[in-house]
Amino acid sequence: MGTVTKDMGIMEIVTAHPETLEIFAKYGMGCIGCAAAHFENLEAGAKVHGINIDDMVNDMNAVIKEKSGQ
Repeated sequence: MGTVTKDMGIMEIVTAHPETLEIFAKYGMGCIGCAAAHFENLEAGAKVHGINIDDMVNDMNAVIKEKSGQ
């Protein structure tokens, strides 16, 4: 998985890219401890928390790119 999209599952993202945990924390989403993280996609979780999904996805992809050295 190269980039994060808003329709991806929360745990799918965290499993493939643990570096995104800092972005979840930045936006106040403590998703890893939440039962919904196992069945909810990123867009649904962000909506519940009132988060701009496009900004969050951009931040996640930036940290993934940085970690991969691109």
